[in-house]
Amino acid sequence: MKENLEKKRFQKNPIKGTKYTIAISSAKGGVGKSTFATNLAIALKKIGCKVGLLDADIYGPSLPKLFSINGKPESDGQSLKPITKYNIQCMSIGFLTDEQTPMIWRGPMVTSAIKTFTQKVAWKDLDFIIVDMPPGTGDTQLTFAQEINMDGVIIVSTPQEIALQDVKRGIRMFDKLKVNIIGLVDNMSYFIGDDGKKYSIFGEGGVKKTAEEFKKNFLGEIPIDPKVGQQGDLGVPIVEKDQYHKISKVYLNFAKNIKDKYLKL
Repeated sequence: MKENLEKKRFQKNPIKGTKYTIAISSAKGGVGKSTFATNLAIALKKIGCKVGLLDADIYGPSLPKLFSINGKPESDGQSLKPITKYNIQCMSIGFLTDEQTPMIWRGPMVTSAIKTFTQKVAWKDLDFIIVDMPPGTGDTQLTFAQEINMDGVIIVSTPQEIALQDVKRGIRMFDKLKVNIIGLVDNMSYFIGDDGKKYSIFGEGGVKKTAEEFKKNFLGEIPIDPKVGQQGDLGVPIVEKDQYHKISKVYLNFAKNIKDKYLKL
């Protein structure tokens, strides 16, 4: 198994300075993908991995806000140095532009920016680089799938059908491009009210059914918790703020499974 994995890895270019590239995708905006990516990265760090976080959403970067990073990366004229926060190496187009500046770019400019982040950033000694993908099935996804060795992608969705329609397109895209889908995550799956009752605000079971339909792994559910959003707005993700929080434990479990899958082969 290890020999087959290594053979597959050399068919495309890995991101220099990293061992494994894990993309977080949804094909749908507003489902908590960036929150998932940042908390997963921190969870991997918490269990002893060296981690980088690449915000590949050129039109709507979230990493500067979610990590409360206001500085700009240093450059030696040849490469950009990642900004380290919470002991995680980070890069985002949001570090290079004003927070309210729209990126009015055509596809080739987006592709060029992605190539800069994957080829000209001085990532150093990483076990994992977590890539926060933009919504959709466009230029960014194609660039990564065709040119970068992606070891796997985790697809995040809410259980409502309007989100799952796009998720199904994303699954078909990654399958067609022969990118390994690690599994699907049901995010914001339910809410526990003050009365102790479970409320399935966005429906129930849709992500698991989709995983079964496409014969993919169902990785689990993440319930709605206001604390998660609050910590994201403060720039201190929930896993960094309180690793013993019930939501943090879910992310730590995801991280342990990924570490076991790749680092213990």
